Amino acid sequence: MQVPLSRIGVVLGKTYDRQICSIARALELVGERWTLLIVRDALFAGVTRFNDHQHNLGIATNVLATRLDGLVAHGIMQRQTAPPGQYEYVLTDKGRDLKPALIALTHWGDRWATSDEPPIIYRHDGCGAPARVEMVCDAHGRIDPAEVAPAPGPGMPTEYLANRRPRATS
Repeated sequence: MQVPLSRIGVVLGKTYDRQICSIARALELVGERWTLLIVRDALFAGVTRFNDHQHNLGIATNVLATRLDGLVAHGIMQRQTAPPGQYEYVLTDKGRDLKPALIALTHWGDRWATSDEPPIIYRHDGCGAPARVEMVCDAHGRIDPAEVAPAPGPGMPTEYLANRRPRATS
């Protein structure tokens, strides 16, 4: 289900209502750094409690409360009552679907954002071998990302394309 831009919370302090782009829409929901780190800890460390997120991340409680409320409002997490009178913040299917994106972002960070060895290696639960996200063509299987180009999809308004500047040619 696509969320209309008018209903997307302002995570970054501005909306991208002129952008017809799923990347911009995703950034409105999870593009703030604390938000992604909360999702990361929920996905990979099983963190569900407010106090545990706060302790692990060192985030201000007011910022954490705002980010968790946003994740719940957008259906990325669900707030559940847990004894004794506390809440747990549990990822929904929508939240768990961020796993490949976070793994890909981790691999990008390992390559381009540090000179050290990777601090985390994702492994296949079944055999323990390292796992990674790859680009796959429906017709040809695994392909080089350099061989992928965008094309207008069924949700692209023709008037939006008419107002775009063409790619510069060399």
